[in-house]
Amino acid sequence: MKPHMNIFKNSSSQRKMIFISLLLVAATVAAYWQVHEFNFVNFDDNLYVSENLQVRHGLGKDSLIWAFTAIHAANWHPVTWLSHMLDYQLFGMDSGKHHLVNLFFHIVNSLLLFFILRKMTGSPWRSAMVAALFALHPLHVESVAWVSERKDVLSAFFFMLTLWAYSVYVARRSVPAYLLMVFLFVCGLMAKPMLVTLPFVLLLLDYWPLNRLSFLPSSERYCAKCVGALVLEKLPLIILTVVSSVITCYGQRWAVATLDGVPLSMRIANSLMAYVGYIGKMIYPIHLACLYPYSKILPWWKAVIAGLSLAAITLAALRSARKYPYLIVGWLWYLGTLVPVIGMVKVGSQSMADRYTYVPLIGLFIIIAWGIPELFSRFRLKRTGLPVLSAVILCILWGLTWHQAGYWRDSRTLFEHALSVTTDNSMIHNNLATTLLSMGRTNEAISHYQQALHIDPDYADANYNLGNALCLTGQVDEAERHFLKAIELKPGMASAHINLANALFKQGKLDAAIAHYQKALKIQPGSPEAHADLANVLCRKGQTDQAIEHYLFHIAFKMILIYHCLDPY
Repeated sequence: MKPHMNIFKNSSSQRKMIFISLLLVAATVAAYWQVHEFNFVNFDDNLYVSENLQVRHGLGKDSLIWAFTAIHAANWHPVTWLSHMLDYQLFGMDSGKHHLVNLFFHIVNSLLLFFILRKMTGSPWRSAMVAALFALHPLHVESVAWVSERKDVLSAFFFMLTLWAYSVYVARRSVPAYLLMVFLFVCGLMAKPMLVTLPFVLLLLDYWPLNRLSFLPSSERYCAKCVGALVLEKLPLIILTVVSSVITCYGQRWAVATLDGVPLSMRIANSLMAYVGYIGKMIYPIHLACLYPYSKILPWWKAVIAGLSLAAITLAALRSARKYPYLIVGWLWYLGTLVPVIGMVKVGSQSMADRYTYVPLIGLFIIIAWGIPELFSRFRLKRTGLPVLSAVILCILWGLTWHQAGYWRDSRTLFEHALSVTTDNSMIHNNLATTLLSMGRTNEAISHYQQALHIDPDYADANYNLGNALCLTGQVDEAERHFLKAIELKPGMASAHINLANALFKQGKLDAAIAHYQKALKIQPGSPEAHADLANVLCRKGQTDQAIEHYLFHIAFKMILIYHCLDPY
């Protein structure tokens, strides 16, 4: 009878796994299917796909070389570039298909998370709850519904595969499994360097659920040799982490705010508040936006309360680590994996970002999936109450995710929603204005550019963009003032010099125009536009020989760009 019972049990377990997997896939597809109708948005999608000529060239020798050698959009992530190139090779500029690839990776990530936790813990339903929270939480909409965040879902894909390879290695202790784990980790780092914390995650999993840490007899202290051996085991991964961190710091050197620009005290305060803020948004995921502006004034008392709250939770998790190991593992997973993007090194203008929670929230989901059943174990109705509560939570999250995903339909919808749920958001005012300008709604665009500058008068891009918009309405004198301000703030902005020169040319200020065209060419000698415009002015002044020289430069650089399919910027 026993063999038959084992066969029946295995068959039942497989059916359960298939049932859970199908439910996960169906729920995730239903929540996100609308993305197949979405457009690219005017929020990095131009840098990554729609205006990136290297990506639009598709997979080829030159593109492959560029992917592995170029630092573009302040990042070195060749695997992400190859993914976008393959998409363009297959789908061209069909934005809906690009969105569906993101969705595909999100579904696979959710399934992998379920299978990995099931394998490590032996608990199918709790593992399924973690995977369902991961698949359906609104905080993950940004990573899925934004084409530019392919790097998020793609790096998480390799993150999950690395965890799977590690579980195989732990079970078999085989060199091939270890080498596969290292290879997958490298791929993940080349998709998004946020995965540098993965060796730390593996050490957490060693503690629970893999139980690879041993205790000294009659003591709660760990065996030092055991801990040292486990750390040494991750040494190749740690070395790769250091290498990736150095490359990332180099690539983001222009995007990183200076220490004088953002004081350390402010970065610490923002980081503490962001840790608590993400937890708040996990519990109450409404008023989500594509960008939360960085506040120049942070109440010190909020930072103190946030810091004390984090310390208290950490202390409580440590004290209960032996009895409830999932608490400390989940909590440190959350704290640790957020470190690269928590804001201690300030990159960009955001105070926090939904996309940063894609992997870190798994730690909190583990606490929820294992902790709530512990609480319900004290109640009589645990067998019916827990499934009902879980179903209600997931249905609510599904509805919120479907609704939040809809805001990513197009640029205008996305930015108008962001402005409705945030304040003093100068970048989003600027981006919405640019979108409206492309739609021919010039006056509305000018209004939003002006609002952006009211919030941040030293916003160089908004000054430049407002100058362009004002030129379209014939307000050339006012445009000149904003171009000069943009140049003052960003002396290396060649396009500002060119457009200012164009404005001066329209006013008949030929010598001043020539001076700015020449400054633009010092910054960007290969600009066909600057050579052509300068040639036009020289013709007007009767300096035909010099004009012909610049026309020839214009033709030569234009032919080079067309031949090599290179972006001049």
